[in-house]
Amino acid sequence: MSTMIASPGAFKADPAFLRGLGRAFAGALIFALPMLMTMEMWQLGFYMDPLRLALLLGLTIPTLVGLSRFGGMRPTARLRDDVADALVVLLVAALAAIVTLYIFGILTPGMSVREVVGKIALQTVPGSFGAMLARSQLGDEPESKRDRDTPTYWGELFLMGAGALFLAFNMAPTEEMVLIAYKMSAWQAVALALVSLGLMHAFVYALNFRGGSARPQDIPAWSIFARFSLVGYAIVLSVSLFTLWVFSRTDGAGLQEMVSASIVLGFPGAIGAAAARLLL
Repeated sequence: MSTMIASPGAFKADPAFLRGLGRAFAGALIFALPMLMTMEMWQLGFYMDPLRLALLLGLTIPTLVGLSRFGGMRPTARLRDDVADALVVLLVAALAAIVTLYIFGILTPGMSVREVVGKIALQTVPGSFGAMLARSQLGDEPESKRDRDTPTYWGELFLMGAGALFLAFNMAPTEEMVLIAYKMSAWQAVALALVSLGLMHAFVYALNFRGGSARPQDIPAWSIFARFSLVGYAIVLSVSLFTLWVFSRTDGAGLQEMVSASIVLGFPGAIGAAAARLLL
């Protein structure tokens, strides 16, 4: 009878893959740490509507798949590789949340399964963004290689939406968003919307930041502003409203209150949208 003997290196892990996992874990901590140490997030994990949480996680997965193409854990050329990376970073982000929340004493043995799962799942969302972007932000890959693939028009809009979602997610659980919206007058809300739109456009097209876009000479400035900045800001407001709804900040609110709160949350959302385009 023959005996199968595995060679010593048969099960040796790929060092590059292990480094990628380590960077993903570090990215998850860096991006999610403010949320991991925020009381509102601990409470939301307990009483948040499970259906809304499931919808949030469901939308997070395709967002991660898209981000994988622009700046994921590794260079990819096939959709299945992007899907695999998205699932890996979700697991890494969940592990980072479990370890951190347990050390902080937020997860305890006496908690119900629903509360434990809710807290971990909610923290996994921001952590997964950090884990996915770890290679582009924390890796040693040359910038010239990272910038090789230029996003299409729809790709740029997607990056804006993803960046808006990440920063809006960090702010939406706090009560300050609703409080600021309550304190602002109508003209102040309009002013904030104009400032958000102006900053979003300037960061990418006017201030010559690294990663910004130079306006093609044959395309007028108003066209760039209308097709990218205006459309991008509409995406930001939509993401802001969705995030507020997920965290039950729009329940029982009137139309004016929801619009004001969306504009308030749209301020960091616009910065996030511009930052995502600059970084990726």
